[in-house]
Amino acid sequence: MAQSRETHAVDARRGTLRNVFLLAFGVALAMTGTALVITVSALAGEMLATDKRLATLPLALQFAGMLVTAIPAAHLMKRVGRRPGFLLGQIVGAAGAVVAAWGIWIGSFFVFCVGSAMLGVHNAFWQYYRFAAAEVSSPEFRSRAISFVLAGGIVAAVAGPELAKLSRDWLAPVTFAGSYVAIAVLCVVAVAVLSFTTLPKPSADESRRSGRPLRVLIRQPALITAVLSAMVGFGVMSMVMTATPIAMAACGHEFADAAFVIQWHALGMYLPSFFTGALIARFGTIRVIGAGIVLNVLCVVVNASGIAIENFWVGLVLLGVGWNFMFVGGTTLLTETYEPEERAKVQGFNDCMVWGMVTVLSLSSGALFHQFGWLMVNLGVIVPVLASLLAIAWLASLRRAAAAAE
Repeated sequence: MAQSRETHAVDARRGTLRNVFLLAFGVALAMTGTALVITVSALAGEMLATDKRLATLPLALQFAGMLVTAIPAAHLMKRVGRRPGFLLGQIVGAAGAVVAAWGIWIGSFFVFCVGSAMLGVHNAFWQYYRFAAAEVSSPEFRSRAISFVLAGGIVAAVAGPELAKLSRDWLAPVTFAGSYVAIAVLCVVAVAVLSFTTLPKPSADESRRSGRPLRVLIRQPALITAVLSAMVGFGVMSMVMTATPIAMAACGHEFADAAFVIQWHALGMYLPSFFTGALIARFGTIRVIGAGIVLNVLCVVVNASGIAIENFWVGLVLLGVGWNFMFVGGTTLLTETYEPEERAKVQGFNDCMVWGMVTVLSLSSGALFHQFGWLMVNLGVIVPVLASLLAIAWLASLRRAAAAAE
């Protein structure tokens, strides 16, 4: 009997690791497409838009698509399960990439924006990979599972910008249309990878029960801090990152230089995932989030000090690592605030808030740059970062008070 239980435990661990690996592979494919979009979207938008201040609108619409889809996607997967939802998201992504490529081919900024919004719907689904990894893991392994899945982005850090350079002229003489064809291919490959996952279907009891009302859940200090950390981490990252290719072009740097900087930025985002989970286990979520805040401030200092390639490079690496600490830390903290039957509403609310912040800041990024310049884009980071700092200080003080009262 004891041997049977031990065999079952070993099989369960293997199943968990297998699912985490496949989800990490899925993230690698999805983030390769995202890194490619980050590298070319603003440049393609500037090429197509009559008003150059709207150059970042397609990318902002992509985040808006994530915003409006986050809650419906969470509730759909609560009913049908993770895998069907993930497969649907990849199909929409392939279609959106084709539409975006067609928009560039015919020179239509409007059609390009429609395709970008569809890619946002696609992104809303695969962003739940991190929660799926947490759900198939034990509490002790949860932060590492989230971190390891996001580590799939390391592949994207290298492959995304390289694929952008390789595919930009696939449909020459129309620049950048081929890049979106490459994204469609990545989505098709992701469908094949996800077909091998064995993610558990929601139980009838979980699908039927709703748990505590959302208005009660969102009053928890830990949930408020978790959501704000993810919002700010992703929002300020997208704000600075979105403007970077345009800023570098305005400063006389080549497209290959921008691709190099974005590549290192993506490495900064995902390479720490190999140890972020271990850092959280040792030092706690609050300290890791705090470290991410410090790195974001350092990014502003470096970016504001000059316009050499080295400034963009170091600043964007700091920005990437800061995002990793704040986003992984916030996601891990969020998983402590709900019961299984409440996960859809909490995760949907969290991602809706995150993509709302990202939409606003990525859209304002282009306008800020064209109106006031690169320095103002970076200074715009300060207020939201300070808000997140106040939130973790508040939560830490509450926990110290609770510990002292025991």
